[in-house]
Amino acid sequence: MLMGMASILCSLNGHHHAACWLVLIGYLLDLADGAVARQLNACSALGAKLDDFADFTTFGIATSLILRTPSLLDNILCMLYVLSVFTRLCFFSSGIPFMYRGLPCIYSSAILVCVSLLTGGNMAVLRILAVAMIIFMVSQNFYPHDRVLESQAWKKVIYIGGKVNNQ
Repeated sequence: MLMGMASILCSLNGHHHAACWLVLIGYLLDLADGAVARQLNACSALGAKLDDFADFTTFGIATSLILRTPSLLDNILCMLYVLSVFTRLCFFSSGIPFMYRGLPCIYSSAILVCVSLLTGGNMAVLRILAVAMIIFMVSQNFYPHDRVLESQAWKKVIYIGGKVNNQ
């Protein structure tokens, strides 16, 4: 959550490059805190709520401010992005083990800030990408959980797919 709040301050002061890096650091810390909590068997309802609040701050508000310009349409896009993150966090538990319903906001945020860094903050590209991320976050599509992607079976599927594709 601290990375998100620091990113918000950077965005409000016009330091969008630093704001992007802070969101990416928040992304890495979010991945780590969940893994540590599971390893220590320290998962709790309070921890889950705090994690959602930190996700909303970092991957909702902070990321949307990176998209902000003086344009009314960009500000509307920012609000839609925040609302889609809120919706995703509140309503999109799939109930299916190792699957997400809708693209998790942590990933859409990471994609947006990486593209912002790679394109030098090209707003035309970011607008199109933000609309796509909003659609993916609130979609009913299922996406594999991180643990599925990290599994040996999944790596074999990717390897075989690459071999078949190269032939």
